[in-house]
Amino acid sequence: MIDDTQQNGAGNDSATSPSANVPSEEQKREISRWVADGMGLSELQKKLDSEFGIVMTYMDVRFLVDDLDLSLVDLEEPTPEKDEAETVEDANADLDDTESMGGVQVEVDTVVPPGAMASGSVVFSDGVSKSWTIDQFGRLGLSGGQEGYKPSDEDLMEFQRQLEASLRNKGI
Repeated sequence: MIDDTQQNGAGNDSATSPSANVPSEEQKREISRWVADGMGLSELQKKLDSEFGIVMTYMDVRFLVDDLDLSLVDLEEPTPEKDEAETVEDANADLDDTESMGGVQVEVDTVVPPGAMASGSVVFSDGVSKSWTIDQFGRLGLSGGQEGYKPSDEDLMEFQRQLEASLRNKGI
C-alpha cells in the first residue's frame, strides 16, 4: 500500500524534512565567512536559499547568526576628507540655515507612542524645548518643557512650516 507522501514523492525528500532548514557544520563555517565579509541579514537570507537551498525567515537568520556567536560587521564607506575651506563654508551654511529657520528646530521621532500618528521635539528660537504629538485626528499638541510657556507667533508659524515639511519628507 502506498501512502500519500510516497505517492507525491515527498516521503524521503531532504528538502521537506525539518532538518533541511538547519545548516550543516560546513555550511555554518561558510556562513561565518559571509558574515565576516560584511554580509547583512537579508543578503544572508537570500544566499542561504540560493547556495544551500535553506529557506529561513529573517528572524530565523538573525537567531542563526546569534547562535553562531557572530557579530554583524558594518562596513563603513570611506568619507572623503574635507579641506579647511570647505569646513568653514559648511559651518557658514549651517549658520545661514539656522537663521533662515528662525531659530526653530524640529525633530521627528522614529518610534511613535501609542495613540499618536507622529511625535517629536521642537526647540524654539529662545532655546525652550517642548515635545509635540499629532494624534489620530490630526490634532497637534505641545507638552513638557517650561510650564505656562507660550512661544511667539513667529516661532509657532515657523514650527508649523518645518513640521509640515519634515512629515512630508517622511511620507506622513
